[in-house]
Amino acid sequence: MNDKNKRPDEPQVTTEGGKIDFDEIRRVIALLEEKNLSVFELEVEGFKVKISRNVPAPAAAQSQAVQPGGLASASTGDAAAPPQAPGREVDASLQFVASPMVGTFYRAPDPTAAPFVDVGDTVKKGQTLCIVEAMKLMNEIESDADGTVVEVFVENAKPVEFGQKLFAIKPAS
Repeated sequence: MNDKNKRPDEPQVTTEGGKIDFDEIRRVIALLEEKNLSVFELEVEGFKVKISRNVPAPAAAQSQAVQPGGLASASTGDAAAPPQAPGREVDASLQFVASPMVGTFYRAPDPTAAPFVDVGDTVKKGQTLCIVEAMKLMNEIESDADGTVVEVFVENAKPVEFGQKLFAIKPAS
């Protein structure tokens, strides 16, 4: 059955015969945000639902700091980032967009479409840069600032980890 043809507000029948009411799920998500919770799990009569959200990390955790000696460090995502080329200096003004969740990285809205952004493209704050698919949900990742894309760290359709660097953006001056 094609999910695109279903009305999102109709209860959907699960394989166990239970019903999922998407309005109730939306209320649970709103409660997560209101109470600043990160995970909600419920199991009733063999039907289990787990809803989680990633609380935005502080700005310092998403940007990269240059330490003495020219070595770069970030609080998250270093293991998955490509190694720095010898002789290449880290531009301290760059802002990094990190994955807010574990999932699959997509540069375009569908396989036949052009990427949302390429290296050299000018982006605006709030502009969609990519999609991270997590648990069959397509999550649009947006730019945090106006600027120019200077690097894309992940290949299309590859898995990403929470906090992994996706893009480097040179902020507009």
